[in-house]
Amino acid sequence: MANVVLKDVKKIYPNGSGENRKTKKKKTEEPVETAANLQITDEGVVAVQDFNLEIADKEFVVLVGPSGCGKSTTLRMVAGLEEITSGELYIDGQLMNTVAPKDRDIAMVFQNYALYPHMTVYENMAFSLKLKKLPKSEIDKRVRDAAEILDITEYLDRKPKALSGGQRQRVAIGRAIVRSPKVFLMDEPLSNLDAKLRNQMRAEIIKLRQKIDTTFIYVTHDQVEAMTLGDRIVVMRDGYIQQVGSPQEVFNHPANLFVAGFIGTPQMNFFEGCRLFNENGTFFVDVLGVKFRLHERGQETLKNSGPEDRMVIVGVRPVYLKIGSQGIPATIEVSEMMGSELYVHMDAGGVDVVAVVPTAHMDASLVSGGRQVNFTFDTDLMHIFDSETGENIF
Repeated sequence: MANVVLKDVKKIYPNGSGENRKTKKKKTEEPVETAANLQITDEGVVAVQDFNLEIADKEFVVLVGPSGCGKSTTLRMVAGLEEITSGELYIDGQLMNTVAPKDRDIAMVFQNYALYPHMTVYENMAFSLKLKKLPKSEIDKRVRDAAEILDITEYLDRKPKALSGGQRQRVAIGRAIVRSPKVFLMDEPLSNLDAKLRNQMRAEIIKLRQKIDTTFIYVTHDQVEAMTLGDRIVVMRDGYIQQVGSPQEVFNHPANLFVAGFIGTPQMNFFEGCRLFNENGTFFVDVLGVKFRLHERGQETLKNSGPEDRMVIVGVRPVYLKIGSQGIPATIEVSEMMGSELYVHMDAGGVDVVAVVPTAHMDASLVSGGRQVNFTFDTDLMHIFDSETGENIF
């Protein structure tokens, strides 16, 4: 068990060197910018920039973000599989920048399981311990204890090809557990599983965390995994940390437009071109022609900061919209039945708006396509973002 500290960590993939640098840069620059919007400098493509994070002993931290945001690269730098361009990595208080992966006392679970097909489950799990030349009795105890934790004891004599995807992933996790590492690294371990298995394995990982009680760093692009697994989540974009906080903090108080749009399903509704103004000492915001009085927290914040009249972007989560006879007029375009909820897609003056409506005791005809409705929301649950910077004002 150990804490992990990353200080000003940066990762740059060089464009090339010498006379060929310009030629290589021309060939690679545009695709990289288009694919991931990563910064390109004379040194190369910056995959991770100014990464600062302290992970406490036994904490479960999830790095989450879209493809190409740098989360897996960061994990691989912790593992020692990628060289750190600049900055410092500490594990249990020791500088690890130049320490070989095998000497970092970490274990990593990969997306594709990475099991040896010619070995049995037992042999796969025991392999790293045999390399360490541990006594056979100790190896057997560790393997069987891990198998019991993961409920795969009955599969110990089988080979990977005879197992399902979920069972193979448990074996991969078991192979890491037996090493009793200080830090447990997991790189999108559930992405190859179907939806039902992902749900089951999420629950298994939560149970596993309670049983082995070690430090976890988990990478995923799936916000549901991030929200359900992490003590804290680190939202990344284009190599930068956008926000660090508990799942509830990030959901309720997103730092900017990107975090607000990335975390939460369906995505938060954004209303651009809204006017924030002061009327007789009270602040209001105009959303699609309807005036909303700001909540008291917003009133206090604005009295002490910034211009009184400006253009902003208003964000409201779909679950907080209320469809009725008052508020902003809209036309229902289509409704998606999601079991206990209905996703109602509306057009409000050319703006796409989604509301989540519980189906219990609901008359479906009230939200049928083509129907004219109105919607409103509680301003306590509204977010206001700066139109220029995208930062959350309050």
